[in-house]
This record gives sequence, C-alpha cells and structure tokens, in this order.
Amino acid sequence: MAKAFEVPEEVRAFAEKGVLQARDNYAKFKEAAQDGNGAVEAVFNAATKGAHAYSAKLLDFGQANTNASFDFLQALVGAKSLSDATELWSTHTRNQFGTFAVQAKELTELTQKIAAETAEPIRTGASKLFQPTA
Repeated sequence: MAKAFEVPEEVRAFAEKGVLQARDNYAKFKEAAQDGNGAVEAVFNAATKGAHAYSAKLLDFGQANTNASFDFLQALVGAKSLSDATELWSTHTRNQFGTFAVQAKELTELTQKIAAETAEPIRTGASKLFQPTA
C-alpha cells in the first residue's frame, strides 16, 4: 500500500502564515476603502458647509454695503452746499475703501478656513493609510 503524502510542517506553517497575511491585508484594504468613502463624504460635507458660509458672508457684506450707499445718498440729498456734498462724498469713499479692505480680509480668512476644513478628511485618511502597522 502506498504511503500517504504528508506536507512538511515548515511548508504547512508557511502556507498558513501566507493565508493569515492575505486575510489581514484584505481587511486593511477593505477598511482603507471604507475610510476613503467616508473621507470623500466628509470632504463634500465640509465643502457644502463652507460654500454656505461664504455665500452668507457675501450676502451680509452686500446688505451692509447697500445700506451704507443708501445712507450716503440720503445724506447727499440733504447737503446744503457743494462743499458739504464733496465732504460727504469724500468721507463715504474713504469709509467704503476701509470697509472693503476689512471685508476682503474676512473673505480671505474664511476661504483659508474652508480650505483647511475641506482638506482635513483627506489628510486624516492619508495619514491612516500610510501608518505603519504593528
């Protein structure tokens, strides 16, 4: 009778280790893919919130600038002389340039904040993906 073929213990252990590593790698890949999907969703959520905040800020600025223009026009109509009108015009123009500078700074800061918040899920996901495993 023929002797049964036996796999040497070293080969069996090597094969089992390979299967365990393959399962572990698959689990890591699956987790990375799920995290990637979550990161994409988080990016879109952050971008949507950021776009809303930016639009709201622009509307606030538009309303403030429109109100300032109406106030200026009302004061201009009440001017008693050409020199009063010129002074009102000059003051309004100086104030508006100052206001525009402040508004531009606020929009720049808001844009930087939105960009950072939108990029954070990508940065977090990438750092998880490239962390060494124990």
